[in-house]
Amino acid sequence: MTIGVEKFISPEISKPARYLGEELGSVHKPWDSAQVRWVLTYPEVYEVGASNLGHIILYNIINAQPNQLCDRTYLPASDLAAKLKENNTPLFALESKRSLQDFDILGFSLSYELGATNILEMLTLAQIPLTSQDREAGNYPLIFAGGQTATSNPEPYAEFFDFIVLGDGEELLPEIGLVLQEGKAAKLSKEDLLLDLAQVPGVYVPRFYDMQQDGSVIPNRSDVPKRILRRVATPIPAYSIGLVPYVETVHDRLTVEIRRGCTRGCRFCQPGMLTRPATDVEPEKVVDAIEKGMRATGYNEFSLLSLSCSDYLALPAVGMEIKNRLKNENISLSLPSQRVDRFDANIANIIGGTRKSGLTFAPEAGTQRMRDIINKGLTNEELLRGIKTAVQEGWSKVKLYFMIGLPGETDADVVGIAETVKWLRRECREINNKRLNFNITISNFTPKPHTPFQWHSVSTAEFLRKQDLLREEFRRIRGVKVNYTDVRISAMEDFVGRGDRRLASVVRRAWELGAGMDSWWENLPKAYAAWENAIAEAGLTWKYRQVEDGEWNVFKDRISPHLPPLYAKRLSPSPHSPTVENQRNDILDAPLPWDHLNTGIDKAWLKKDLQLALDAATVPDCAFEGCSHCGVCSTDFGHNIVVPPPAIPEFEGHGKPKWNREQKIRVWFGKQGNMRLLSHLDLVRLFDRALRRASLPISFTNGFHPGPRMAIANALSLGTTSSGEIVDFELTEDIPIGEFRDRLASQLPTDIPLYKVEEIDVKSASATQILERAEYLITVAPTSESDQVNWQQCIEGVNNSSEILWKKTTKSGKIQEVNLCDRLFELELANTLSDNSVVLRYVGSCRNDGTKLSPDNIIYMLEKVSQQEFQLLNVHRQQLILLDQKI
Repeated sequence: MTIGVEKFISPEISKPARYLGEELGSVHKPWDSAQVRWVLTYPEVYEVGASNLGHIILYNIINAQPNQLCDRTYLPASDLAAKLKENNTPLFALESKRSLQDFDILGFSLSYELGATNILEMLTLAQIPLTSQDREAGNYPLIFAGGQTATSNPEPYAEFFDFIVLGDGEELLPEIGLVLQEGKAAKLSKEDLLLDLAQVPGVYVPRFYDMQQDGSVIPNRSDVPKRILRRVATPIPAYSIGLVPYVETVHDRLTVEIRRGCTRGCRFCQPGMLTRPATDVEPEKVVDAIEKGMRATGYNEFSLLSLSCSDYLALPAVGMEIKNRLKNENISLSLPSQRVDRFDANIANIIGGTRKSGLTFAPEAGTQRMRDIINKGLTNEELLRGIKTAVQEGWSKVKLYFMIGLPGETDADVVGIAETVKWLRRECREINNKRLNFNITISNFTPKPHTPFQWHSVSTAEFLRKQDLLREEFRRIRGVKVNYTDVRISAMEDFVGRGDRRLASVVRRAWELGAGMDSWWENLPKAYAAWENAIAEAGLTWKYRQVEDGEWNVFKDRISPHLPPLYAKRLSPSPHSPTVENQRNDILDAPLPWDHLNTGIDKAWLKKDLQLALDAATVPDCAFEGCSHCGVCSTDFGHNIVVPPPAIPEFEGHGKPKWNREQKIRVWFGKQGNMRLLSHLDLVRLFDRALRRASLPISFTNGFHPGPRMAIANALSLGTTSSGEIVDFELTEDIPIGEFRDRLASQLPTDIPLYKVEEIDVKSASATQILERAEYLITVAPTSESDQVNWQQCIEGVNNSSEILWKKTTKSGKIQEVNLCDRLFELELANTLSDNSVVLRYVGSCRNDGTKLSPDNIIYMLEKVSQQEFQLLNVHRQQLILLDQKI
């Protein structure tokens, strides 16, 4: 049933608009017409989850299926979470406002080793038991997880989920939906339904598998596969066009995937191993999706997404085509971290221009030897050429990513990071005689499953020592900002990411003790202590100390003194394995918790590639050179698809948005219903995107960051409704007033009605400049319901007062006394309500220089003259009154 959440989604909570579920692109299917009802969630706050591309794509794909609907939910902020708990109200889906328990299936994206604590928090808020076993007794939705971490190693989280999906979901999730639809029709039991799901390639049902003493995972019944296949799907850019949130999100732009997978073979990189083979998207589909998407969403920025955008050979042609088409529309392109060896003038042109975006490269290591060990495929010459190109094309600051703690790393390699930065700056100074500045991020290598380095780890003490070494080196270099990843996070990621089913109790207990992803940044020591205590209570401190001390170094023999006797004996030299080489082979051959997952990468190939790393030997990119025989290319996973690059269109130059002013239009509009929960900045963003979708010729300001010439007369307080707001628009060409109104209204929510549209002189003052007064209707009641109030006497008392002083704190912190009576022009009783409350109408100052009479000021004045306390129940702004305008 639908939950009455209106009392929770109110101005009292932070950013209430993120919980409305009414964004452009949101899908509202009839509940009763759906046979399978999904909820998809990215278990983070809305600003992170709603902008995740995978989340958007799967939401659109499921809703495109007949007889199925898909709603969304996210981790609520702490204020809403507290309200839900206090009122014993379950977490709800945004579109339908129904309890999550009402749905058939609830899916979580698990993309980070420590993110499961957020999932447990959301299940608790939904009043759903945490483990699959605990959910047997009730009628709960099936709970599943997907995403990078779930595909990599789901074992630490296995008991929380009914099933886990491995790999890409574009084809897999619709298949799951059909199995659920048939299972519901046949009224299958949960056990039988899960057994049917286990037959679907890519679906892992943990209850049908057991962990053995040696850590391996095998089936406990004969009718499920011994190894579960990772699914691979072809990117579909059209499904990227979707949600346009009202609030600003982390990735507040249209994102289109241009290439899925990476075959560079960086030995530390899990995504590069788990997304093979690489598949290029046809350039025509990319261009079409971007052009349609920008016009359909109204975004002013788009991003091309890939693990390595520069390896998409059509990037210069696609980027240039879009750049030329949209050059005068004040639209910018951003790219994630790029391959510096492929960065050239063509790419610089498509991301440069009026609003030059940041430039990020990831050399990863500071010396050529280390880059060869990790198979980065980057030479010093290529690094320098790319940085020089950036300087020549106008960049004065570059962001670089490096890692420390890589296998085989020496202090000279660590210091080499600082030496590389100094060398790059020195070599680039001759170009324009200006200092090249850097933002440097130093992360700690964390071994990941399914990579050649999955058997390696580094001690926390070594990370700290190497960070100190770098701090000393960078202390003498000016113009460089360096950020370091906290080593405690790295050790915990390692511990959980390579763990087995025993860690489920640790994850759960850490959550109970207050650990959560948000806690890592807000209160790291507290969150870290929660994890440490959870590990201790599970009796796994020895295992965590093993990780902290460097479980095993592939470059030398190192046995931790904290290992249990049996484990230490297995790793110690013996008459049967007296050499370090034999000891290494024993460990390489030992079962791993994720061996039952068939990712396509042959374990023997990982061992071979590890040996190549020991020899500092590189392996070419198999998408462009010879096959490396990793095992992926097959009928199950497909083959690399590389689209030949089309001709690069001639660069038409960096465009400039039109700034001429030919027409000025003034619009009176309302802010009703749920739109009252939009902040002023959200409203400005909404109008900007509506103008773009309507293809209205808005004029832009000059300067480095051109903005639309649009001015809302006065900011309306959050939660206040209105029927008299004013906004001015300046256009680059004349448009009939009726046409302007129709085109703009068609792109606005129904709760933003347009009342009047008129043309004014282009040179006339803006409404912001000539705003004088505002008329309000406010609903007021005594604080105590039993209090009797002579409202007319109170109103007369205020109207007859010549001075009611109110202390105001200025922005500089000074206290000023203001006579509120000078700001009040009219106050009268408009209506008496049955619940001892009244509606008052008043007209007060409302100038943008700060001379304003707010509804709170009226309450203060009433309390002063009556010596009673009142509460403000509702505020509605009737109209804004401009200079010389009559009411």
